[in-house]
Amino acid sequence: MTRHSARAGTALRALNEADPAIAALALWCDHRDRDGGPAAETAGATIYYGPAFATLPLHEQIGLAAHHILHVALRHPQRMQAMAARFADRFDRRLYNIAADAIVNEALLFAGHALPRPALTLSGLLAATQGIEVPPTAALAEWDVDRLYIRLMQGRGGSGRSESDRALAHAASREFGEDIQSEPGAAPDEARAAADWRQHLARAMETGRMAGRGVGLLGHRLADIPTPQTPWEVVLRGLVTRAVTQAPRLSHRRPARSWVAMEAEARRAGGPSPAFQPGVLRSRDVPRIVVALDASGSIDEVRLALFAAEVTGIARRAGAEVHLMVFDEEVQSVTRLDPSTAAAQIGALVLPRGGGTAFGPVIAQAVALRPSVVIVLTDLDGPFGPAPRGLPVIWAVLDASPAPAAPFGHVLSLVR
Repeated sequence: MTRHSARAGTALRALNEADPAIAALALWCDHRDRDGGPAAETAGATIYYGPAFATLPLHEQIGLAAHHILHVALRHPQRMQAMAARFADRFDRRLYNIAADAIVNEALLFAGHALPRPALTLSGLLAATQGIEVPPTAALAEWDVDRLYIRLMQGRGGSGRSESDRALAHAASREFGEDIQSEPGAAPDEARAAADWRQHLARAMETGRMAGRGVGLLGHRLADIPTPQTPWEVVLRGLVTRAVTQAPRLSHRRPARSWVAMEAEARRAGGPSPAFQPGVLRSRDVPRIVVALDASGSIDEVRLALFAAEVTGIARRAGAEVHLMVFDEEVQSVTRLDPSTAAAQIGALVLPRGGGTAFGPVIAQAVALRPSVVIVLTDLDGPFGPAPRGLPVIWAVLDASPAPAAPFGHVLSLVR
């Protein structure tokens, strides 16, 4: 394997005229030739070119090189690795590759690049999986790879043909092949690398916009450009930690230990008694968390497992008592979760399907348990009822960007 690609040299030089933005981004990628493998493949910030790349006509070489340069610039290998960590053994690498390829191909076709036909595109994938016709520019402005992947995973484990099944069938009809791999070797400083690539993308897109051709014409309309944000898990942990933290209360029935010491010293020395200081009364009650799961048909087992893992971790770290309420229009079941066996408890649940959604009954039953916080896993499609007085409510929304509004509580989008 050579240190710099000889096979891709002509195509990379041609990008200077064909697409100034992609050409600028190519300077920050590593291009390597290798003896085997597919025509091209992305791993981290490195693009590998196999012998088959040299057999393609120049216009297809340019399009294929641009395809992989965008994978690198949009951080698809790193984002795939992060998503795999979230879903663990439920992660589908092939489906994530489909989502990433659909977005990249749509952007390249918009920019006038040549791709093998029929190409896997975002607008075509949305039509095949969801039955909606969206113009390419509107689709690129709305969908990023993480949100698209989670949407395609919807319905897995249920009856009937899920969106992921339709996506896999659609990709197979487009001669799709996986071309993103996890980054080999030691991982770099991800935060620093992500910040560097945001700068590279901003400068490259501006170059393309000024040139008036290529993907730079998309500019800020490309929703898949990574933006800095706090992961939802971190936000959720902070919200729950603040809710279950027990503030010490003062009690005038017992003095503070520091006052006892000062009083003893004053008596020994014959001086005046210090001003009374009340002691601190700490509650011995274990904080309680209620997790309300909307089982009206919009929540699937994949999302439930993802969220359950996070809630179990919170319960273990916070030392809280966790109650899981499964509800639709009424509360269907209440389970107290044991942090050591929560995953098995949740996996054994039989979720009702097909009912409507009403939040009033489950909030009222949660209030009766006197919890520190209520977390509602839902799509926010139903009547809310009255707001509980003095009880924090977190609405965890699974598939909405931006997250919809709620009349009370904190809405947290779990898209990323």
